[in-house]
Amino acid sequence: MTPEELAKARILVTNDDGINAPGLDAMIDIASQLAQDVWIVAPEYNQSGAGHSLSLTHPVRARQLSETKFALEGTPTDCVLFAVKHLLKDRKPTIVLSGVNRGSNMADDVTYSGTIAGAMEGCLLGIPSIAFSQAYTHPHPVKWDTATQFGADVARRVLAGGIPRNVLVNVNFPDVAAGAVKGTRVTRQGVRAFGGGIVERTDPRGGTYYWIAYAPGEHDRDEESDITAVRAGYVSVTPLHLDLTHEATRRKFGSLFAAG
Repeated sequence: MTPEELAKARILVTNDDGINAPGLDAMIDIASQLAQDVWIVAPEYNQSGAGHSLSLTHPVRARQLSETKFALEGTPTDCVLFAVKHLLKDRKPTIVLSGVNRGSNMADDVTYSGTIAGAMEGCLLGIPSIAFSQAYTHPHPVKWDTATQFGADVARRVLAGGIPRNVLVNVNFPDVAAGAVKGTRVTRQGVRAFGGGIVERTDPRGGTYYWIAYAPGEHDRDEESDITAVRAGYVSVTPLHLDLTHEATRRKFGSLFAAG
């Protein structure tokens, strides 16, 4: 995408933290640095961990906040579908930007993430899509300025290079001030374990309920992974492929079953 094409683009912004999340304001800031035609469709409520889920068993309602900003009672996937298939069907978005998520989305997190899912749905609809997440350490404030200072430049470079069909781009900003960012690394999806547990509680009527206490676990050391880059103070840019087929195993099974 050339600078001229980008300036004329229609950008759809979504997230999974919800319509009132400060990260959505950061995402709008980044999108507005790229183009003037920016539309926002974000979940009415926090949808963290929703993954690539659809609302199929109940209706969703939309609330209009301004001419170009809507809150939808649904998931990030619902938001992108609503925008592309209904709200903007006469002139569809040319770019989907999802985020900026409060917290990183790296390694195995991408399978849970609603932020990734927003970009994933844009990708499935044939639209160049990028997900953005800002790492932070509780209880310290989230460094949104790091995302807003680097996000637009990363997006310009990615879009200028071109995103292949069935590929989305996952961007993670490190938990450092903007002036301390060491640079940008193109990385691969890392691997780390589920580090949380199940917390059991009792309600006032004596019933038992459970919290899924998710926390990232230890990760496999990989110098080219997203985790290593972000922890070292770099912006991580990871292309993710929607084709989940494992080719080596497919070929092996093909020979096993060829004999009948």
